[in-house]
Amino acid sequence: MSKPSNKQRTIAKKVTLQGVGLHTGENVTMSFLPADDNHGYAFKRIDLEGEPIIEADANYVVNTQRGTNLEKNGVKIHTSEHVLAALVGLDIDNVLIELDAPEPPIMDGSSKFFVEALEEAGIVEQEQEREEYVVKDVISYKDETTGSEITIIPADEYQVTTMVDFGTKVLGTQNATLERMSDFKEQISDSRTFSFLHELEMLLENGLIKGGDLNNAIVYVDKEISESTMKKLEKAFGKEKLSVKPNGILDNLTLHHPNEAARHKLLDVIGDLALAGTRIRGKVIANKPGHFVNTQFAKKLSKIIKIEKRNKVPSYDLNQEPLMDVNEIMARLPHRPPFLLVDKILELSDTHVVGVKNVTMNEPFFVGHFPGAPVMPGVLQVEAMAQTGGILVLSTVPDPENYLTFFMKIDKVKFKQQVVPGDTLIFKCDLISPIRRGICHMQAYAYANGKLVSEAELMAQIVKTKNTDS
Repeated sequence: MSKPSNKQRTIAKKVTLQGVGLHTGENVTMSFLPADDNHGYAFKRIDLEGEPIIEADANYVVNTQRGTNLEKNGVKIHTSEHVLAALVGLDIDNVLIELDAPEPPIMDGSSKFFVEALEEAGIVEQEQEREEYVVKDVISYKDETTGSEITIIPADEYQVTTMVDFGTKVLGTQNATLERMSDFKEQISDSRTFSFLHELEMLLENGLIKGGDLNNAIVYVDKEISESTMKKLEKAFGKEKLSVKPNGILDNLTLHHPNEAARHKLLDVIGDLALAGTRIRGKVIANKPGHFVNTQFAKKLSKIIKIEKRNKVPSYDLNQEPLMDVNEIMARLPHRPPFLLVDKILELSDTHVVGVKNVTMNEPFFVGHFPGAPVMPGVLQVEAMAQTGGILVLSTVPDPENYLTFFMKIDKVKFKQQVVPGDTLIFKCDLISPIRRGICHMQAYAYANGKLVSEAELMAQIVKTKNTDS
């Protein structure tokens, strides 16, 4: 059986839908467009000057009343979650969403029509590998005011369970689970948004849900409904006659699932957690989820992902046969003990290099830094990263022994952990820009004990020397 591809995916062509925004009541045309590798999800307001773009990022969430609302530089997108859920549910990574209004069309209150449009556009594989955040520890967020809580635990794939309890007779406790994201279309996408009668009355009085009708929202009647209230609802929704079904909902529609409310909450969780910005591998357990707790959890997850990505220690077999041992390194670099600070090279390509240094108590700098509490000087960590980078830049010339490497600039240096005797340092240097005229601009990292210990941007130049001695 072949291994499933982990390449990023986008759509093959542009596809367009039209409708009204649920809360704004505005007519809106929305288009999904293909996007490049690593683009992610973003909304583009083509009705505004300059056609500003708002990335689907949890840090842009400004309001979660009746939907997840984003704002960047004064530009807003309302009710983003149903569209984002469709993209995640179809395993799509990169799409630009164009809108000529501040809110996507509500359609039938689910993700069904977005899923159908995206499938009509066709889904295609891209060049770059997909980034995935693999959950290794339990992560939780709890809203102490409401008792809502979301937890994510390790799992083999992205799974979501929602548990809702509204404390009403008409809609009590419901649960829903999605074991495989590939089942999103069949099991979750057609689950529609819903509201309670008491909420509906308040929303109508405050001029909200202007685009609402009885085809895009399930209305649960959680209180005695007076004749005057019923007439208001009939007028608001343009219906001659409304009544309450035996199952406690207005008679505008039939439920797609007995637990449709819990399934829609699951849909919302998927859409809101898309704002974390990275595909997730783990099981989400959401107790009484809502847009506030969902997006707060997405912000927390996004922060953790960014920190782990920055601090991520590359995985290397330190016992493997090195690409270069210390003798081969000395054939390339002019440095010699005690100032040679790289023991071996594990990887070398046109754009990156990985080196290793075993830090022992015999290092001469430990004699004075610090007696009784030896710590490797930060400047020597930077020098070691530079020597590793020197291997990369010298690999571009046929006679590296005839060149010297000199620093031009050191920038954005950070020291995060102490390096002490017994540590094994791993250095990774990646080109920031192509090498030109012997000038190398690199991002360098040093790792030890599973942690990032230092980092810096380095710029160096190789200069040919008349001295051809090694």
